[in-house]
Formats: sequence, C-alpha cells, structure tokens
Amino acid sequence: MVTPGPGIPDEVRGEVELLWEYHDLRHELRPCDVGVGLGCHDIGVADQVADLYHAGYFPLIVFTGANAPTTVERFPRGEAVHYRERALELGVPDAAIVVEPRATNTGENIEYTRQVLAGRRMEVRSLLMVCKPYQQRRAYATAKHIWPEVEIVCGARRLPLDDYVESIGDARRVIDMLVGDTQRITLYAQRGFAVAQHVPREVDAAWRRLVDAGYTGRLVRD
Repeated sequence: MVTPGPGIPDEVRGEVELLWEYHDLRHELRPCDVGVGLGCHDIGVADQVADLYHAGYFPLIVFTGANAPTTVERFPRGEAVHYRERALELGVPDAAIVVEPRATNTGENIEYTRQVLAGRRMEVRSLLMVCKPYQQRRAYATAKHIWPEVEIVCGARRLPLDDYVESIGDARRVIDMLVGDTQRITLYAQRGFAVAQHVPREVDAAWRRLVDAGYTGRLVRD
C-alpha cells in the first residue's frame, strides 16, 4: 500500500527523477509582454511570478485559477485570488496584477487569460508562463495549441526535487501529480487539447512502473 511520507521512497526514486527531469523544459527566461501564473496547490508559483516581475521580466501579471479538489482547502477564495494576495505581500503593485478567477483547468487558464487581455485591448506577442515544476511541459503544449501565434516561455521555481517535495509536504501528492501529468502529455494530444510532445521510451517505462506501484491518484479515468 502506498502512503504519504516525508520523502520519496528509495524503491521509486529513479522513476520519479526521470519524470521530474522530463517535465522541466529548461527554457531560457527572457522579457515577455505578460507574466501568467497558473493556479495550483503550490504558492511558490506566486512567489516566482513576483520575483520575475521585480527582475523586470514583464510589466503585467495575470493570475488565473478558480479551485480544484486539490486546492480548495488551501486556497478557499480561489487560486488566483490567493496568488494576488501573496504577490502584494511581496511588493508587487496592485495595478500590475490582473485576476482571472474562473479557470478550472489548464486549457481554461490559457483561453480565459487570452480573453482577459483581449478585453484590455492589449497586443500580446509573448507570454512567460509560470507553473508548478512538473506542469511545464503540459502547460506549454496546451498554450501552443490554444494560442499558437504567441511565443510561449515556460518556467517554474528552480528547486531540486527533494526540496520541492519538502516544500509541498507530501511526497505521495507530488508523485501522483507527476504520474498524472505524464499521462496527460499523450492523452491530451490525442484528444486535441494540446500539441504533441515526444515521450522517450525510458520515461514511458518509468511512468508505467509508478502506475504499477500504485501512484494512480491523479490519472484520468476513461
């Protein structure tokens, strides 16, 4: 039986590390028209967006996200609302923040952000999207499908895997999420939700071993 614990179990560490590395796009960050913080259970997304704003990477921030079963207890007023509050605490001026509070999945994050910016009559040529580390590949593939004419740069907090697990406080949740996001890379492309991404054979094998080990809490069920 798989149970939450303080760290990654030794017997699956190799597989988890493979998936973690696969989802890290290692994009070189550069100044963009808008910074977008994708809502999730990780407040570190807001921290990273604030850091990048202060470093001059973008003049405007869109925080996007309502709630999901994994976030409602942590962010009861909605992911984007809590992200905004965190950014204000970190010195980001309110005038530089736009809150998009409706999105409940990554596709809606992108589509509703596009609508919000269109409503502001803002010409957008580039986005710097910030998300949890293992969402980078899926977020990029989704954005390129929904908003192909815009250049997408994707980033996350640069934390080692074990430090990230410690920051979340639940290794099982992180591994489940890694497994779920890896499944979605292929599944969402097949369903027309995202552009296709190459999945190396060793990544697919690691994913299958983690599924067999019981890390199935975030799998999409048919």
